[in-house]
Amino acid sequence: MSTPRLAEKYKKDVVPVLKKEFGIVNPMAVPRVEKVVLNMGIGEAITNAKLVDTAAEELTKIAGQRAVVTKAKKSIATFKLRAGMPIGCRVTLRGDRMYEFLDRLMNVALPRVRDFRGVPTRAFDGRGNYTLGVKDHLIFPEIDPTKIDKSKGLNVTIVTTAGSDDRARVLLKELGMPFGR
Repeated sequence: MSTPRLAEKYKKDVVPVLKKEFGIVNPMAVPRVEKVVLNMGIGEAITNAKLVDTAAEELTKIAGQRAVVTKAKKSIATFKLRAGMPIGCRVTLRGDRMYEFLDRLMNVALPRVRDFRGVPTRAFDGRGNYTLGVKDHLIFPEIDPTKIDKSKGLNVTIVTTAGSDDRARVLLKELGMPFGR
């Protein structure tokens, strides 16, 4: 299997830019993307447990890796939620699958968003990790809109080794993240 396009871009183009920009000598100290976590919370799963199964199948198609069903940790009476009930699903991507997903996200899925003006620059957490909320999972080409009964949102968290928001912002910008607003 060949190396993903984004991984090659990181090694050839991004690493030299980051070394020069931040004055890094040690190649292991250069910020990199460690993992990407996709999370889909299904609020209606309390009344209809089959929604979680369909969401897990859709998330598996999007990620190219099997989704894990997440269960509630605590019971919350006002939401009629019991501990152990399935309430969502998630996938953690690393290595080649992570780079393939990021490439598809930045170059195929995000430009399909209606009135897309770029992703927000303020969605960093203070430690160099970036979380992006996608309101409609139908922007991914792997999902067939004719077979979907209800559109769902998902969160994409990009975990980096940058340590600070500024370094992570430069890393993601060089990788091709379309920052705008």
